[in-house]
Amino acid sequence: MLHFSEDPAITVFRPHVATTAQQPEAYVWAVDSVQAPAYWFPRQCPRVVAWAVPETSDTDRERILGPGGDDRVHVIEYAWAQRFLSTELFAYRFSSASFRPFGSPVPHAFVSTEAVQPLGPVQPVGSLLQLHQDAGIQLRVLESLWDFWEAVTVSTLGFSGIRLRNAAGEPGRT
Repeated sequence: MLHFSEDPAITVFRPHVATTAQQPEAYVWAVDSVQAPAYWFPRQCPRVVAWAVPETSDTDRERILGPGGDDRVHVIEYAWAQRFLSTELFAYRFSSASFRPFGSPVPHAFVSTEAVQPLGPVQPVGSLLQLHQDAGIQLRVLESLWDFWEAVTVSTLGFSGIRLRNAAGEPGRT
């Protein structure tokens, strides 16, 4: 289990209810290595991530992921580009013992209702841009996320929008 933070000094993660939570339970949140790339960003950075799934059509692959055979794209806004490039991010590793999958129909995170201590020292993850390059994940920078979001949500791709409340403009704007 992994947790990414800009704070390198956390010694205990205690369950809490986030101000934006859609559920009343207090949790410690973590992700697995499959979901980790969606969190290689400054915490408050709005982003849309999209990836090919078995049901992805050739048309959607070409239209949204683009030519070149990439299976995944992450999209941020220009307003966040400098912060993305300069953020120092740290990875905390946890035992999976107290965590359970969260989300349906496909879990997108793991939660614990118990306080959790990292397994070892926090690790800096290095350049966020380099992480994306090394993982073969296309990174796009757009003026606004909303046109991309509208396209991906009606596509056959898997997708997620994270911290969209921090994105420029408003959905449905003209």
